[in-house]
Amino acid sequence: MNHVISALVENKPGVLARVSSMFARRGFNIHSLAVGPTVDPNMSLITIVVDGPEMEQIIKQLYKLVNTVKVTELGPEEGVIREIMLVRVNSDPTKRAEMIESASVFSARPVDVGAATITFEISGDPEHLSNFLELMRTYGIIELAQSGRIALPKDRKTKRHTTASTKSARMDPS
Repeated sequence: MNHVISALVENKPGVLARVSSMFARRGFNIHSLAVGPTVDPNMSLITIVVDGPEMEQIIKQLYKLVNTVKVTELGPEEGVIREIMLVRVNSDPTKRAEMIESASVFSARPVDVGAATITFEISGDPEHLSNFLELMRTYGIIELAQSGRIALPKDRKTKRHTTASTKSARMDPS
């Protein structure tokens, strides 16, 4: 089972190496790893996709690393998870319009058109990208570059603010 781990860490040299080696020492294979800056220039967000039975012990180990600030495991319903992909596909001139129209269904856009190929850019959740790839296989994929997953926790849709007036209103039977 794939797990998406989001780790907020101090933006210092060697932090990424310590995080990735911690997974390797414990025998976990990292499927995807993406690191980027946050709103605070002193912090970075590491998003790791790893296969394993349970992540509780890994999360505890991540917290033990000196530069770790916060660690969150994001389930499919708990996070907004995205990837970006570039796909170069064979492009018969007689089928270009059909290819571009098919790609637009997936919100993929052509970013380079050559004499014999088209390169599409697409972003979305992993399943969306996988479905797009299946469509493009019929045309002949020449080259593919895919980013690691990035993720943020979803925002709660409702706010739970309890004030004295709402408490008393709930208690008042009238």
